[in-house]
Amino acid sequence: MVTSSILILFLLGLTAASVLAVASRVLHVEEDPRIAKVEGCFPGANCGGCGYPGCSAAAGAIVQGKAGPEICVAGGAEIAENIALIMGVDAAFKEPKIANNICTGGSRANLLFDYEGVEDCRAEALLYGGEKTCGLGCIGLGSCVKVCGFDAIRLNDDGIPVVDMNVCRSCGKCADVCPTGAIRISGMTMDLLHLNKIDDCLAPCMQKCPAQIDVRTYIHQMKLGDMRGALLTIKERNPLPLAVGRLCPAPCETICRRNIADDGVAIHSLHRFVADWEMNSGSRLKLDCNPATGHKVAIIGGGPAGLSCAYFLRRIGHEPVIFEKREQIGGMMKGIIPEYRLPAKVVDWEVQSILDLGVDVHTGVEFGKDITIKSLEEEGYEAIFIATGAWKVPALKLENIEAEGVVDAITFLDQVGKSITDLKGRKVVVIGDTNTAMDVVRSAARLGCDVTSLIDCIQRKMSANKNEVKRAAELGSDLKFLTRPTRILAEDGKVRGIEYCEVQYDDPKKATGIPKPVEGTETVIDADLIVVATTRMIDTTPFMDEDGASCFAINKKTGGIEADTLSLQTKYPNVFVGGEVHSGRSILIQAVADGRRAARGIHHFITEGAIPEPKNPQLRVIPETILKNMAVTYTIPKIKVPEISVEERRFTFKEEVKGSIVYEAARKEGSRCLRCGLTCYDAEAGAEYAQDADVQKFSELDKE
Repeated sequence: MVTSSILILFLLGLTAASVLAVASRVLHVEEDPRIAKVEGCFPGANCGGCGYPGCSAAAGAIVQGKAGPEICVAGGAEIAENIALIMGVDAAFKEPKIANNICTGGSRANLLFDYEGVEDCRAEALLYGGEKTCGLGCIGLGSCVKVCGFDAIRLNDDGIPVVDMNVCRSCGKCADVCPTGAIRISGMTMDLLHLNKIDDCLAPCMQKCPAQIDVRTYIHQMKLGDMRGALLTIKERNPLPLAVGRLCPAPCETICRRNIADDGVAIHSLHRFVADWEMNSGSRLKLDCNPATGHKVAIIGGGPAGLSCAYFLRRIGHEPVIFEKREQIGGMMKGIIPEYRLPAKVVDWEVQSILDLGVDVHTGVEFGKDITIKSLEEEGYEAIFIATGAWKVPALKLENIEAEGVVDAITFLDQVGKSITDLKGRKVVVIGDTNTAMDVVRSAARLGCDVTSLIDCIQRKMSANKNEVKRAAELGSDLKFLTRPTRILAEDGKVRGIEYCEVQYDDPKKATGIPKPVEGTETVIDADLIVVATTRMIDTTPFMDEDGASCFAINKKTGGIEADTLSLQTKYPNVFVGGEVHSGRSILIQAVADGRRAARGIHHFITEGAIPEPKNPQLRVIPETILKNMAVTYTIPKIKVPEISVEERRFTFKEEVKGSIVYEAARKEGSRCLRCGLTCYDAEAGAEYAQDADVQKFSELDKE
């Protein structure tokens, strides 16, 4: 019985072997020897980051033409070149990407409960949604660390993942297992063109900044002495840090959470300090740029918006060319904004840093005359960015407005130091409440004349920065609030005076509505030079067709060219606008922000043919991030930035009013930053200065 069973099993095995032998001969497919060679080039991580189940499958996909030589995320350019050599093709450029952690909160986010379940972020998120008040913060159980096949992630003392960018191979596994999105994969293009999203870890200052600068990170880097890192962080969003560090009205400071405890952080001063570090060093920070893509983009206007757009496009690999009407680029930063606010040498340094990236410039070229949209298209430009600014000061509807001695603010500022060098004995009247008006007032006062400024609102309603108003008053200028010109007095065609009246709001206490003239308050003052600085508008002439109609839709409120809010694309798909030609009169940092938004739109348009709609864009301040109470431990006095004396200001156009700060002072001010997240903050900020005489605990202040 046993012998029969063994014999039967033997015969069955023999039969199966024979069938398999025949099948192998019939069905055998000779494997392409290149598969083994290609697989041999891989590091053997089998991480799956390429999208294929292991290195063997990836090698097969390359040989079959389903994937390129550069598919391996664990390998670099050298591996791609070796594979390309085997396949007899060229390896395309693949932008390096790494994992990064957007959460800095750690234990600073309030706990909802103590979790004692499975040590896995996904399990906790699935069961309880996370035990911290911040829904997008890191849960901290290290699931990302466990799945990383390259040992590129570790948890720090706060339970926050730290990525070693030199080891990370961007396989994406950490991001796949992160249930909150605290770990993300990104590369230079994504980083430079990323628009804030409501599911980002955004401190209020980052939300309020038009350019979306990562304030929290660059201040922290500066504190650690990593000036290079701090500047790189700023330049991810702002290619003009020297200019912005001098001119920005700093809306970020008004919303700084530190204001709840004492005074907001001097973000603007720290921004300038980091930017000055590079220029003072005498050498420029090397910025990475992707290889040229061959995509040409024409940029009309060499002001801050045009320069910013060119900067971002060039860094991600495209080929921008700037066409500028004037003989110098820089827009109003060069020759219009006075040097005591923004020195020419600072502008030159900043502009050159952008040109050194490989940005071409053609000056003395006027849009609408020398070049048109059609001619640029014929020359092979795939997209056009219009950033011609708002240089036109509208004339007032006043009697004798054409009299000799009436000039607009832009003409006046442009001629200071040229045809206008001395105003001693002259009586100058400036009309307007703008920053430009204050520039005129301050410049005229420096030239030795009596200056009167007519301002048709109260001071807090002025569009000018309060610091600029303060500095204009410090020079002895007569700022007449709630006044409005009614007529210009002229004799033999020349200005000899101006009549004005008082105006008042319907509700003076609340200052609501448009101020109206107060009867019987007309007053005449002598004047031989009147400067109109009420506003600035765009010159629509270059955008007119042969019939005199505008080629673009014009916004009735701003006077600027209409465009999509996020992409800045006009009704012509290949034409984008930004800066004051789009927004109307605005601040420098808004022009910088527009340049980056436009670069994002242009990039997608010329590479994909369409611009993706941003998901969950942060368009306004996120309500939950506005806190009413905070338990901050230490109070540290806000830094005082040195300024030259008022007397010194009267005799110089070259020396900046506001001076620089030293590193230790900057570091101490930086320690006041609470390193805010979405809802969390560092209550112990500034602890390293606890022993300083000017530092106290808030509990001690309460006792006093």
